[in-house]
Formats: sequence, structure tokens, C-alpha cells
Amino acid sequence: MARDTRDLMVLGAMDLLATNGLTGTSFSDVLEVTGAPRGSIYHHFPQGKDQLIAAAIDLTGERYTAWTEQFAGSSPERVIGGFLQIWRHTLVNSEMTAGCPVLAVTVSTDAEELIGRARAVFRASTEQLARMLGQAGVPAEEASSFATISVAAAEGAVVLARAERSIHPFDTVATHLVEQAARLPVS
Repeated sequence: MARDTRDLMVLGAMDLLATNGLTGTSFSDVLEVTGAPRGSIYHHFPQGKDQLIAAAIDLTGERYTAWTEQFAGSSPERVIGGFLQIWRHTLVNSEMTAGCPVLAVTVSTDAEELIGRARAVFRASTEQLARMLGQAGVPAEEASSFATISVAAAEGAVVLARAERSIHPFDTVATHLVEQAARLPVS
């Protein structure tokens, strides 16, 4: 049960980061949305809020990796389209109120450990996409470049969709990325 409470709190923090950002993700907020007992805060996160946020960043990265990996072995456009699905799903299911928890932390903290964890998630995401594009026959340099563009464009498209409260900006970017992926050179 104790592990379940910790996991529940990490999930709650992840969801709050996606909708409210870092400043809107306090221990009290996490307790409120998860129903976890107050004593569980320092039992599971004795190093404080940054420890909880670090766990939420890590979980976001793990979930992203697992989601994207299901498109391994696909064409470049399917790899990129699949990668974009998780963000479209997040936006639509939240009615344009949720975004990327890792981005939320990145733009809101100067804590080097949290920035380092966010950097690791973004790097892993980019490297995973590059690897998958490479498996689809895209030359390594092109795969790496397009993976970087895809991650940056998707993050920006999520921000625009949230700001506009419309899926249109995201869909516009997604359509262009998938079209460009279909034109990547393959060997």
C-alpha cells in the first residue's frame, strides 16, 4: 500500500505539472487531488518538493518512451505520427488545459537537479526518435536533426494549442511534420 500511495502522489504531481505548472504543484495540491494522507509526504519524499517533482519528471519520461516505442519498426511518417499522438491525446482529453510536465518544470525552475532531469528526458526522447527513424532507413544525421525538430515543434505546438484553447495549431504543426517525415530520404 505504501508504494501505491507514493505512485499515486507522483501521478498526481505529474498531472498537476501538466495543467498548473511548477508553482501550481504544491504538496497540499498533490494531497488534495490524490487523497493521500498528509503523513505520506515526508515518508515518501523526505527531501521535499523537488524529490516529488523529480519523480514526476522521470515518470513522464518513462511513459513517453513506452508510448513511442510501440511505433518502432514503422515508416518515418508513422514514427512521427505516433510520437505526436500522445500530445494530441493529452490536449484533447484535457480540453486544451494540459501540456508537457517536463516543459512546465524546465521553464519554471533554476534547480539544477530538476533541469538536469528534464534535459535527460528531452535528450532521451530525441535520441529515441532518431533511433527509430534510423531503423526506418533514414540516415543518422538526418534522423537526429529531424528528431530534434520534431520534439521542439511538438512542444511548441502544445503550447500554442493551450494558449488558443484550440487543437488547430497542434494539428497544423503535426500535419506538416508527418508530411516532412514522409519525404525524408530512406535507404
